[in-house]
Amino acid sequence: MSKIEVKNIYKIFGPHPAKWLQAAQNGMTKEALLAESGHTLGLRDISLSIEEGSIYVIMGLSGSGKSTLIRHFNRLIEPSAGHILVDGVDVVSLNKRDLETFRQKKMSMVFQRFGLFPHRTVLENAAYGLAVQGVPRAEREKRARDWLEQVGLSGFENQYPHQLSGGMQQRVGLARALATDAEILLMDEAFSALDPLIRREMQDQLLQLQSRLNKTIVFITHDLDEALRLGNRIAILKDGELVQEGTPEDILLNPANEYVQSFLQDVNRTKVLNATHAVNPPRLTLTMRSRPSHAVERMRALNYEYAPVLDGKRLAGILMAEAAGRASAEGARDISRYVEDLASVPATAGLGEVLAQLVHSDQPVAVTGENDEFIGMLSRKKVVELVTPALADAPADGAARPESEDKAEDGSEARDEEGKAA
Repeated sequence: MSKIEVKNIYKIFGPHPAKWLQAAQNGMTKEALLAESGHTLGLRDISLSIEEGSIYVIMGLSGSGKSTLIRHFNRLIEPSAGHILVDGVDVVSLNKRDLETFRQKKMSMVFQRFGLFPHRTVLENAAYGLAVQGVPRAEREKRARDWLEQVGLSGFENQYPHQLSGGMQQRVGLARALATDAEILLMDEAFSALDPLIRREMQDQLLQLQSRLNKTIVFITHDLDEALRLGNRIAILKDGELVQEGTPEDILLNPANEYVQSFLQDVNRTKVLNATHAVNPPRLTLTMRSRPSHAVERMRALNYEYAPVLDGKRLAGILMAEAAGRASAEGARDISRYVEDLASVPATAGLGEVLAQLVHSDQPVAVTGENDEFIGMLSRKKVVELVTPALADAPADGAARPESEDKAEDGSEARDEEGKAA
């Protein structure tokens, strides 16, 4: 369910934006608009849908328009054209009084430079939004104390901002935003000014809070690692235009152009992708009650040296072709006594964890779901391609790929994939 709908937003900065809007809508470039009119194109035809309860990340380099866009959500910046709908209400159409109420109760904002009042205590800063709402002092201080405790600042209520570290100051800003109980949290480069270690801690804190609060969070950053770690969906802007939008996995695996690809060069894929991305869907599964002769026939037809065995939907183990032949020769009714244990990893396991397991064993590995249901067999080839895509595309020695690798896509020849012994 969409919480925020951004529809065809344009922003032109300059003394006569309306005069040049049509030119921007007709495709005049940012450079041409500036040269001809002295106006700057901030945003061009931006449309997004942000789901309720999600963390939606908007990212791009400096000048891409990301901070301009987020300031349209609460109309700190007025659009030249377009609409922002929050719960179906067009924010652009709100009058001054309604907009003030909307800002106080619907949205809170956390800024990059903290935005704390230096002459107010930590408690007073955290309670400021509630004071603006007219909440009685005792109630607002109680709520502010509760939120300061949740962000790890219990005991610092009477300190002043200059007595706190940067990370602690940002926690005050976060507590202030959360104390108003707004449904939507806007975070504009909120962690960019922090040292890397503190930044990581704040990301952890935000994810922990979000798991409990389920707010709709719009998060601005220029750091792709941060975007991939936090975002349920990511929008990437360039020169005021949307160049790609999707899940972190979508963007990492299918970059739209060279601009997006340039962001991805140094990303640690093992922290973003998981076993699900390196699985081969099953072409052959057996059950504990499968007849040995049937198992032998199916494995020979596919040239498989093993097959996963299920008990209902759950993984029971693996049947080797040799064991199936032996069961058939011995006249066994089913294969249950010949099934061996099969190593497995959960679908949510990161590729870093998967790699660690593959390094220590050359045996087949299954991928399972939450209730141990079988999803498929892990593909070593896919793991390598996902972790080092450039190396996978171009063999280091310049030689052609082995025939077995070329046929690995359907699982029929690759020795490390479904049905083939590692």
